[in-house]
Amino acid sequence: MRIGIFGTGGMADALGTQWARHDLMVSGRSDPGPLAGRLGAATGTWRETAAFADVLLLAVPAAAIGEVLAEAGPLAGKVLVDCTNDPSLTGTPVASRIITEAHVVKAFNLAHVDVWRMTPPVFGGRPLSVPLCGDDPAALDAVSTLVRDIGAHPVHAGGLDRAALLEATAAFVIGLWFAGEDAQAILTPLG
Repeated sequence: MRIGIFGTGGMADALGTQWARHDLMVSGRSDPGPLAGRLGAATGTWRETAAFADVLLLAVPAAAIGEVLAEAGPLAGKVLVDCTNDPSLTGTPVASRIITEAHVVKAFNLAHVDVWRMTPPVFGGRPLSVPLCGDDPAALDAVSTLVRDIGAHPVHAGGLDRAALLEATAAFVIGLWFAGEDAQAILTPLG
């Protein structure tokens, strides 16, 4: 799979490291060279990375999404994985602010960056479940493959209209973690 990574921060590094067996290209607002070097990836402009990739990881601050997508150019037929969260928690949810012809899938936004560095992310003998929200079956299949590549379990959680629920869940759970609470304990298994 050809994966383009929009961003050079923690999420781009963690997920890019997990996907290094794929063909990767990195672009960023800061120099993508160091991250690309660690990943064995190529570097490119936003537009070059978009043209190269079948799947694009959107791992930039929420405030930069519009600018990055405008510079990336046409994305028709591409899969765009949105792992972003907006720390300001105001205004319209991130997923609904993404204006593109790409097939957007909201994923990888519920866990801390260090969880994505785990190989594999397993807790109490159970692989991490990763909710996916998207409308295109082929895009969901591609992202499900990437979830399985890191040893996690993809969970189809509905259409892109439900992505705001994932973002709200992230805000709620991350707030609990920072308060020192065991957020995992609130989501107990049925049996």
